[in-house]
Amino acid sequence: MNHKILIVLVILVGAWLGLRFIIGESPLEPVACTMDAKLCSDGSYVARVSPDCDFAPCPETRAVKLYYYNYELDKDESGNIACSRNGLVAVEREIPITQTPIQDTIKLLLSSELTTEERVQGIDTEYPLEGLSLEGVSLKDGVLTLEFDDSKNRTVGGSCRVGILWFQIEATAKQFSEVQQVRFLPEEIFQP
Repeated sequence: MNHKILIVLVILVGAWLGLRFIIGESPLEPVACTMDAKLCSDGSYVARVSPDCDFAPCPETRAVKLYYYNYELDKDESGNIACSRNGLVAVEREIPITQTPIQDTIKLLLSSELTTEERVQGIDTEYPLEGLSLEGVSLKDGVLTLEFDDSKNRTVGGSCRVGILWFQIEATAKQFSEVQQVRFLPEEIFQP
């Protein structure tokens, strides 16, 4: 090989390595970051990532489940609708990370934004109910209290209907580990 070509190749490789070192990308040694983690507001953790060993960004959204109903999954041996929790079906949604994830999730359930594909699969709900709004949410000792305003009395009816409406909210709330029991106010709401 020509001596001049070899010198040019050595200079080019040296320049390339020098440039990568200057901009912080050492091709020779991988960067090892410390193994600490950062707690994000959604309860997840992120680690440090190379090459600068900064923490990875926290997620901006979190996945939640909304429980709706499929009559076809809730039939007894004779084909009658059983009006039970067996018909509940979870659909996954993303919500923004906030300080009120339970409240945000229940409000999203009540707005009932089912996709066409979900409806084709037999998933359904009576939500949204005109005049029904979630007015307050509190959690104490595992008991989640949801306060509603039902200005048009849309949460009353037969025990089957009212039970399914109740089950949807209850299952959606209980996906949060801190919720052990769900209570509704006023107490006469969701009553047959």
